[in-house]
Amino acid sequence: MRHLLPLGFALILGFGSGAAMAAPYTPKSDAEVLERLPFKATAAEGRELRALRRAHAEQPQDLERALALAQRYFDLASAEGDPRYVGYAEAVIRPWSSAAAPPVESLIMRALVRQYRHEFDAALADLGRAAEIDPEIAKIWTWRAAILLVQADYAGARAACARLAPLASALLNTSCNAAIDARTGKAEQAYSDLSAALARRPDAGPELKLWIQTRLAEAAVQLGRAELAERHFKAGLALGITDGYILAAYADFLLDQGRPLDAVALLKDWERSDVLLLRLALSEQAAGLPSAAAHVKMLQERFDASALRGDKLHQQDEARFHLAMLGDSKGAVRLAAENYRVQREASDARMLMEAALAARDYAAAQPALDWMKSSGYEDPVCEKLAQQLQAGAN
Repeated sequence: MRHLLPLGFALILGFGSGAAMAAPYTPKSDAEVLERLPFKATAAEGRELRALRRAHAEQPQDLERALALAQRYFDLASAEGDPRYVGYAEAVIRPWSSAAAPPVESLIMRALVRQYRHEFDAALADLGRAAEIDPEIAKIWTWRAAILLVQADYAGARAACARLAPLASALLNTSCNAAIDARTGKAEQAYSDLSAALARRPDAGPELKLWIQTRLAEAAVQLGRAELAERHFKAGLALGITDGYILAAYADFLLDQGRPLDAVALLKDWERSDVLLLRLALSEQAAGLPSAAAHVKMLQERFDASALRGDKLHQQDEARFHLAMLGDSKGAVRLAAENYRVQREASDARMLMEAALAARDYAAAQPALDWMKSSGYEDPVCEKLAQQLQAGAN
């Protein structure tokens, strides 16, 4: 089991939470095949997962083994964009998480599952219970900071970073605070602090390096420095870690830069992930490629299936789909507004503003405009949208 998940993996919420959530499934026998994973038979990842499954099957009452398997499933959901793995993780820990007095580790894992489903308050409650049992677990505070950041509770996130400080490395502490600075009018400081902290720790783990490179790229985008942003995106990808968050962020960057063919090349093997499939279809559409039609149809089927299940976990992406591919600006506003009531990251605000502007429903964008004003968030695209909305309203 990984002892500490970097804050960046908590912030993959925007990626992992965006996909449809499959209900947990209990197999009828040990011989039943649940899923053929996208690993080669000799791949290290495949061997690791098989070993974790085997160890858990041998001693299903062993909490440590169950947690190791559940964490690996959760990591796969984040990396691959396949939410079924979160259902598997939940099933593995249910014997402990459903107990009257759950062990602290199972509370933390249940919090991860709940935040994936956008059950943020329930996730925070689990983390609160975990902190009452053992406040010295750094993972509690990284996830608490991440969830509060998604909710735009910057004071709460800052307090969680403060609780993390004596428990983690200087690099992780800097990362925690820089993520908040980047959203509160201090993008230049966030970039400077984070790049300096990374330079001091060339021995940092690859996963933390990946997240830092992604955040440096995003800060550079906020500062209008496209060449610098691309350098950081490429440095993150060069680490060779499968990660849907950086792929989605880089694809969005390429689309904003008017480079859809580069985005297609980046995402051509990612139909499996709803989040990345959307960006692939958007890129193909922008490039005028005939393959866009099949991917639009595929997305529509997936969104329809989610609606039948009552899922509301991917409304930002569905709003983007309605706006860019269906030409349904009113539907996009409705979805974006519903999404923004739950999740208030910068991309959520941008989606709401874009949809409201297209629908000429200027009042609908007010929550995002209020957030920009109160937070001091810096970003050329969002600032331009805000100006256009204010001009339209007047």
